[in-house]
Amino acid sequence: MNTFFKTLFIVIIAQTVGVAQDFQGTATYMSKSTVDMNFGGRQMPEAQKKMIQERMKSMLEKTFILNFNRTASTYEEEQKLDQPGTGGRVGMRFMGLGGGSGVYYKNIQAQTYTNETDIFGKPFLVEDTLKPLAWTLTAETKQIGQYTCYKATAVKQLDTTMRAAFRGMRPGQRGERTAGAGKDSAQAKDGVAGVSRDSLTTAANEKNDSETNNSLASRIEIPSEVTVTAWYTLDIPISQGPGEYWGLPGLILEVSEGRTAILCSKITINPKEKIAIEAPKKGKKISQKEYQETMAKKALEMSEQFRGRGRSGGTRIMIRN
Repeated sequence: MNTFFKTLFIVIIAQTVGVAQDFQGTATYMSKSTVDMNFGGRQMPEAQKKMIQERMKSMLEKTFILNFNRTASTYEEEQKLDQPGTGGRVGMRFMGLGGGSGVYYKNIQAQTYTNETDIFGKPFLVEDTLKPLAWTLTAETKQIGQYTCYKATAVKQLDTTMRAAFRGMRPGQRGERTAGAGKDSAQAKDGVAGVSRDSLTTAANEKNDSETNNSLASRIEIPSEVTVTAWYTLDIPISQGPGEYWGLPGLILEVSEGRTAILCSKITINPKEKIAIEAPKKGKKISQKEYQETMAKKALEMSEQFRGRGRSGGTRIMIRN
């Protein structure tokens, strides 16, 4: 293994010296995510089930374009015309699958990134410091197209802010409010029906817990970490990759995280037309922490809006790592 890493280091130095100052490239990636679909035992025509599955497939299979040079890159979903019969863009977006809704720019020299995204229609620019993954390099190889790729793995810690938000949707927070209501109800009945405050409070909390356990939040499992597997090639010795992935001694051609996989299908080196690789500028500037806190707040607001709905079955869509 020591011999492998010594050889790897020599190859990186040799190839990096040969990279021209104006080196540029573009890579096309296909992103796919898998889901569990449960129609809740509903009697639904097969044609309707197939239509739902096809729409989910179109939402979860996307094409992205990575434009890169030696120090920076932009990653953006390829724009496509709406398919006939879809009624325009589907009004649903899954967080964490492929980044934001616009350009994801990262500068590996400055160790910064800018993510163009939106929160319920309002544009934002998430600007923050790149956090490198602790990659473990291996000697395992495989061929992706014409490129020999090496395997690397890392354990990624997931956002704790959203985890806290989902915990807030579960029993506990609302239990305190229900306890207060139980106290008022007990005061009204105390001495009349012989019902104690404690018993009413306990019953109210149990009812609240039962209702909350039927909520969407209670059915979503949010892991604290996930294993990332990447395949990179030394034939293109730049520390770039799709979306937030970077930090390896060659361009990342394939990466998988949980149930999402991203695979490079085409690469063009030094295209005839020069590519403008610049950070996006449209939207309110916020940090990653501020963005996560805003998303968590919106998640709680949506939980309150939808509380009490969807308890009679219905279609469940589960996306798990």
